[in-house]
Amino acid sequence: MTSEQATAKAPAPTTSKRGRRLPPEVSILLVLIGIALIYEILGWIFVGQSFLMNQQRLTIIILQVSVIGIIAVGVTQVIITGGIDLSSGSVVGMTAMIAASFAQASTWARPVYPGLTDLPFIVPLIVGLGIGLLAGVVNGALIAQTKIPPFIATLGMMVSARGVAKWYTKGSPVSGLTDQFNFIGTGIWPVVVFLVVAFIFHIALRYTRYGKFTYAIGANVQAARVSGINVERHLIKVYAIAGVLAGLAGIVTAARAQTAQSGMGVTYELDAIAAAVIGGTSLTGGVGRITGTVIGAIILGVMISGFTFLRVDAYYQEIIKGVIIVAAVVVDVYRQKKRKV
Repeated sequence: MTSEQATAKAPAPTTSKRGRRLPPEVSILLVLIGIALIYEILGWIFVGQSFLMNQQRLTIIILQVSVIGIIAVGVTQVIITGGIDLSSGSVVGMTAMIAASFAQASTWARPVYPGLTDLPFIVPLIVGLGIGLLAGVVNGALIAQTKIPPFIATLGMMVSARGVAKWYTKGSPVSGLTDQFNFIGTGIWPVVVFLVVAFIFHIALRYTRYGKFTYAIGANVQAARVSGINVERHLIKVYAIAGVLAGLAGIVTAARAQTAQSGMGVTYELDAIAAAVIGGTSLTGGVGRITGTVIGAIILGVMISGFTFLRVDAYYQEIIKGVIIVAAVVVDVYRQKKRKV
């Protein structure tokens, strides 16, 4: 056989479907663009003004997304392991109250700790992150060591943390915060914090052993254990990180409002879960990316802002948000079935 004949009979090189497949974030980004364009059209029809060409509105969307986004980064990692975290919103409220009590100015008439006023910003920051870390470690230990389902363990923490937030000052808000503390909540700083957190954990999940262990546990916990991964220790680590990020979100929330109230963070856990699922994180575990979660959080922020822009009643907004969460889960289930075929 001549070389020409061999070349003629050789099959032409083909590009696999996997090679042609676009990153999942692209489809999520297209959804975001589509939603924004729909609001733009509806805005001109029903309101008579542009939705997208309003700098103040876009700034508000970005700022609102930042706090939910910080929480969602931690929640995404929990969901990738096959777990769930219902406590993050309550941890935000608890952390905001306790951290703010160490950030009061001496000029305030009724500080929580009269002898601990005008403290450097690093003190309430460490206190807040420490409280979040403690909550996360408790969640992780309950799940990893006692084998309590994540739903039950974090539900208990959700109720307990909210109770601590209310008990801490007997329901009174914590005000009179120092300018140094409030600074992190001004301007674009909440967005900067969100983007830095997202970047760090994007790198951690994609390029480090921490990320490989996280995905392995979510994909098949028994296989992960057989391969030598200390599943229990890693789960505690993941939930601890989620707690720290919820604590950071609580600090940013208090700084933005320049006060702390026990009701802060209510339903934030649901928004964070919704952002993660909309962003492509699978509730069955083993699948998810921080970049998708960032886009999912922006989608959620755009939709909520769009409802307000179109003057949709707040009650209807909650109903629609619930439908969106359920729809995102249904899409995830369909996506998992399609992947297995």
